[in-house]
Amino acid sequence: MRRLTGVDVMAVVKAEGYGHGAVRSAAAALAGGASRLGVTDVAEALALRRGGIDAPVVAWLHAPGQSFAEAAASGIEIGVSTMDQLQAAAAAASSEHAAGVHLKLETGLGRNGIAPADYAAVFSEAARLERIGRVRIVGLFSHLSNTSAEDDRAALAAFLDGVDAAARIGIRPQLRHIAATHAAIEIPEARLDCVRIGIGIYGLSPFADRTSGDLGLRPAMTLRGEVAAVRRVPAGQGVSYGYTYRTERETTLALVPLGYADGVPRQASGAGPVVIGRQRFHVSGRIAMDQFVVDVGDAPVRIGDDVTLFGDPTLGAPAVEEWADAASTINYEIVTRIGPRVPRRQVRG
Repeated sequence: MRRLTGVDVMAVVKAEGYGHGAVRSAAAALAGGASRLGVTDVAEALALRRGGIDAPVVAWLHAPGQSFAEAAASGIEIGVSTMDQLQAAAAAASSEHAAGVHLKLETGLGRNGIAPADYAAVFSEAARLERIGRVRIVGLFSHLSNTSAEDDRAALAAFLDGVDAAARIGIRPQLRHIAATHAAIEIPEARLDCVRIGIGIYGLSPFADRTSGDLGLRPAMTLRGEVAAVRRVPAGQGVSYGYTYRTERETTLALVPLGYADGVPRQASGAGPVVIGRQRFHVSGRIAMDQFVVDVGDAPVRIGDDVTLFGDPTLGAPAVEEWADAASTINYEIVTRIGPRVPRRQVRG
């Protein structure tokens, strides 16, 4: 991403690093050339600090009344979307250190951010607070919708208008950032001073029409279970709740102890792909809270055999997008929802 974009990379490790583990993902991204990190809230940022991560971190979404005192003391930068948040950040500064802030501009997504009608008031106050040493304006930023190139370019133009309005008041931050993985690849003019790379650093594609392989990315996560039980059954055997699947002939059923409590989507019942012993099968019947069943026919499956749900397709694993399609969702959700019961093991590829 650094070679492609030619600008600083902010690695986004929110939501426990999209399910991969926030601290390990942050450390790997920094080792790979990222210069800073992004998370959703202050709690996630503080968890990185407790994990030994000392790189610049910005947290950009806050509940009403959020205190920034601990964040400021830990050198965490605050994404500011309102006058109240700006003043709370300034109040958290110490006499020795100003609070680092990134001012978020609303550019059409309809979520948080400083509205254009409020630019003059918020920018003026931010400039004043910077002059007296209460805040340090590190960046101006926004988010894109990824609806179309035209929509994103319109949002980029609105953002640059906001940047110009801030400059007229004397705000000239180090960073302007609006592009996440999608725009960083697709819209070169959106790269500005920094790109925020989330799904891409985990080796997954943000595009519906291009795979990880098409982009030269390698998925970082492989989800595996083990066969916990094997049962030979006759034709007509009902499988799992609701008997939505019944065997057509004598066959073997393999039980896998992973379910929707572990993040395996129930919506993929009867469709989610798995690989056992280099053979591909699909979930048979409904995925339960803790387990699912696979009809493996006459394949020589045994207790203890590995079951790969998804991983790197170039190594023979189902793609996470296949699970996303089976569950009518996106790859982001599949990896992010993998639950805490699933042990994580870090390996080097």
